Amino acid sequence: MKLTPTLTALCLSMAPALPALANSADPSGVWLRDDGNARVRIAPCGSNICATNVWIKDTSGGEEVGDRLVLTLKPDGADSLKGEAFDPKRNRRFAMTLTVKPDGLSTRGCIVGVLCKTVNWTPAE
Repeated sequence: MKLTPTLTALCLSMAPALPALANSADPSGVWLRDDGNARVRIAPCGSNICATNVWIKDTSGGEEVGDRLVLTLKPDGADSLKGEAFDPKRNRRFAMTLTVKPDGLSTRGCIVGVLCKTVNWTPAE
């Protein structure tokens, strides 16, 4: 199974309603992936959070503008959210941890519990 940088980065997944996140870290905004290839908007979508590609530099890896992950995350400490991400384009689910840091975000996604990748994100200007 191939894990794309955006999927891993936003192994970014979630099911609780947004009010449950009110007292935890807020990942909302536009973020630039550490390899410089993607900008992703994280925002509410229904009772979940969606991470949507708003810009892709190189589409040869199959990533496209408009691709999104539906995140079903619950608070896991003051700065972290943990749960599941669903990629409707590839019909894949994976475990995800999203950590809000003073200078950006970090996402860690895992498929089958062993194929994991961490991606760092900085605020996009």
